[in-house]
Amino acid sequence: MLVMKMTEENNDTESPITVEDVQRLVKKKDEIEEQIKAYFDMLEDQGMDMKGPLVDVEGYPRSDVDLYQVRTARHNISCLQNDHKAIMVEIEEALHLLHAREKSKRERDDAEALGESATQDVALPRAFARVDTVTQGSPASQSGLHVGDEIIEFGSVNGGNFQNLQNIATVVQHSEGKPLNVVVVRGGQKVYLSLTPQRWSGRGLLGCNVVPLQR
Repeated sequence: MLVMKMTEENNDTESPITVEDVQRLVKKKDEIEEQIKAYFDMLEDQGMDMKGPLVDVEGYPRSDVDLYQVRTARHNISCLQNDHKAIMVEIEEALHLLHAREKSKRERDDAEALGESATQDVALPRAFARVDTVTQGSPASQSGLHVGDEIIEFGSVNGGNFQNLQNIATVVQHSEGKPLNVVVVRGGQKVYLSLTPQRWSGRGLLGCNVVPLQR
């Protein structure tokens, strides 16, 4: 009468047990409980329970109850109670397998995320400056530069040849009106921007301030 049987293969955390399997087991359990209740109601209608005598004081079969019906109800209740115990064990095992699989999946996902983060950290070039301020409406703002961006490339300047902020100033002065490729690190990811130094309503050609990073 049971829907499924756990096997040694199911004990692996990659068990094929699904939520739908558990739901089917629970449905079967409910059906068994309904059948047990129906048979107990049958006994109650006869004024009997699971242990009441089926013979009178003189040892003769009782004539005030349907003996066949009582015996059948008792037998079926006993069988169904055994089935109920077995299916409860199956439900418990299935839930354990599901929880173990979900835990294993979370651990793998966390490990993969950590590995990806570590890979990104290793792969990212060294930043040499950080954007300190960006004025609204400035060339820097229009290019998409954000406060907190860490610069790893600014035109021809990179972490390998950067010495001081004068390097950036020189590139800006010689690139007025010309787009510069700027690469920054934002939220652990590379972001590629195009920044054109030019005259605007504010000071300078960029409208932002950067500070060197001490590594």
